[in-house]
Amino acid sequence: MEKLPPVYPNGWFALLESSQLKVGQVKHVSALGENFAVFRTEKGIVNILDAYCPHLGANMGEGGRVKGECLECPFHKWLFCGNDGRCMDIPYANKVPNVAKTKAWRSCEVNKIIFVWYHAESAKPDWQPHPHEKISNGTWRFQGRNEFIVNCHIQDIAENGADLAHLSAVHGPALFLSEDVMRFVRHRWSNAGWTPHSSESNDDSSKTPTEKNIPEEEETMWEGNLTKKTSTTKTTINGDSKNMLNGRTTMTTTATATIANGQQNSYNGEKHRASMTLRHSLLLLDRFDILELNVKVEQIGPGYVELFVETTFGNMFILQTVTPIEPLLQRICHIIFSPPLLAPYASIVFLGECLMFERDVAIWNHKRFETRPILVREDKTIAAYRKWYSQFYSTNSPTYQTAMKSLQW
Repeated sequence: MEKLPPVYPNGWFALLESSQLKVGQVKHVSALGENFAVFRTEKGIVNILDAYCPHLGANMGEGGRVKGECLECPFHKWLFCGNDGRCMDIPYANKVPNVAKTKAWRSCEVNKIIFVWYHAESAKPDWQPHPHEKISNGTWRFQGRNEFIVNCHIQDIAENGADLAHLSAVHGPALFLSEDVMRFVRHRWSNAGWTPHSSESNDDSSKTPTEKNIPEEEETMWEGNLTKKTSTTKTTINGDSKNMLNGRTTMTTTATATIANGQQNSYNGEKHRASMTLRHSLLLLDRFDILELNVKVEQIGPGYVELFVETTFGNMFILQTVTPIEPLLQRICHIIFSPPLLAPYASIVFLGECLMFERDVAIWNHKRFETRPILVREDKTIAAYRKWYSQFYSTNSPTYQTAMKSLQW
C-alpha cells in the first residue's frame, strides 16, 4: 500500500445523473474522501456544498431544504447560498458572522451528468467536459444505464484502454456459447491503438533508447486465439491544432463553457485527453466477420470516458464515469444514447458491453496495483498511459494512508 499512486486524482468526477436530482431536491453524496450536499435550486441550477453545516455539523444533504437558490440546514435553519457557501440568514440571530460559511464546490452539468471539480491544491479547473449537441437537443435518446462497484485503484480502470493485449485474453471468447462452439466463433479486436493528446508524447527527446527504436505506425489486431497481426496503417492522433482520426482530419477547437457558479472559461489545452480506436467483429470459422463495430474512445481526465460506436445500422454513444467512493473502491456507470429508431439494437449492444465489462470487473476485484510492472515491448502503451495519467496527481494528492485516516474519524 505504501507504493500506491495517490488514490484521489485531480479532475471532474460524476456525482449524480441529471435525472436523479429534481428541482428543489437535495442529496447527500459521499465520494473522493468528501461529503457533498448536491441540490438543484428553484431555477434549476445545480450547486454543491460541503454536506456538514459549520454550525454544529448537521448533514445538510440529509433533510436539508432548498429555498430559492440556497440550502437550509435541517438542524437550526441556517441558510447557505449555493453559489459561494456564505450563510445568508440565521433565524434566531441579529447578525450573521462573516466567518459563517461553508465550502462551495465548482460543478457543471454536462451530457445529463452532474460533475464536481476536485483538486488537492484547490486549483481552478483549466478544462471541462463538453456537451454533445445530439444529447442536448434530444436527437439521441437515453437507452439505458448500468452501475458497478469495483474494488481496485482508480488508475486500473482507465489502464485497460492502453492494455491492448488483454483484449484477446479477456474479451476474445464469444458470449453465451459452449467451449465446443467457441472453437469456431470468437470476438476479434483490430485497429487497436491508444494515444495521448499531448505533443510531449511525440517528442523523441523524452523517450528512452528502447522506446525510440519501437515503430510508431503499427496497427495491431488481437483475435480470440491470442494471435497478433501487424501492418503499417495505424491511426495516429496528434494533439496539436489538427487531429488525424481514422484518416479524416478534424480541427481541435477552443470551447467556452459555463461553470455552475456563473463564470466562463475557455479551454484549449488537450493534454488531459487520450484517444483509443478499436474495431470489433465476430469471427466465424476464421474467415467471416459479422457484427462489426468501430469504436472511437476519448478518455477525458481521470474519471470520464466517451465512446462513439459506429454500427452497420447507425451510431450510438456510451458515457463512462468512474468516481472513487473510498480509496480503493470505485463506482463505475455507463449510460447509452442512440437515435430512437435504433433503440432495440442499442439495447443489444449495451447488453454485450455490460457482459464484457463484467469480465474486467472480475479481474479488477481480485488484482493488486503493480507500481513497477514487468513490461514487454508490446506493452509500450501501458507505460505511456501511466506517464500521461500522472499529470492528474499533485503535491497534496491524498495517499492511501492519508485517505484512510480521514475515513476513521
